[in-house]
Amino acid sequence: MRGIGGLILAAGGSTRLGEPKQLITLHGETLVHAAVRAAQEGGCDPVCVVTGHAGGAVAEAVADLCPLRVHNDEWPRGIGHSLRLGLAHLPPVSAVVILACDQPAVTRDIVRALIEQHQQSGCAIAAAHYAGTTGIPALFDAACFPELRELPDDRGAKAVILADPRRVTTVSFEAGAYDLDTPADLQARAGASASRRVPQGPNPPPTHIRNRPDRR
Repeated sequence: MRGIGGLILAAGGSTRLGEPKQLITLHGETLVHAAVRAAQEGGCDPVCVVTGHAGGAVAEAVADLCPLRVHNDEWPRGIGHSLRLGLAHLPPVSAVVILACDQPAVTRDIVRALIEQHQQSGCAIAAAHYAGTTGIPALFDAACFPELRELPDDRGAKAVILADPRRVTTVSFEAGAYDLDTPADLQARAGASASRRVPQGPNPPPTHIRNRPDRR
């Protein structure tokens, strides 16, 4: 039986933050490392990371985890382009869990919950529910891959989630509303102690919330 893959979108330029959010370190671990680790420990195999801006440094930050890596030279085109590229780089899988690098509360538990909800419900999509909306992290059955491949450059996986609510089951994940987009977000999340060192360690509950229902 084919496994469930993981796809980490880590190509963006983080223009509002002013530095690559993928490489921000919270509690001893970069955000991209935490996302890859959450996917792997949550049951995804294989896991693919799509790099772009600061691609070399991002790849180095996850080297110890040995994920598949694909570099998006055209990352400014948008999240849809990175998603399509990553999906094409994965070997055949029965489903894929898509994660971003700006949700510091994501852990293996939410990944496992999405996989279990998908298996128990039989629904094609299992998505996180937070702040009155649904979005990533989310699991997409292989039946949804054609739609993901047809996304325009500037649209993310949420467009596929919203296309037909009847095929979507949800997992409550209120902490998924916490993200890191601006320096104020980072300061509120980690205070002046946020360092820029590399990996290993769990993420405690976040302390700042942003409702961005249109992003993912």
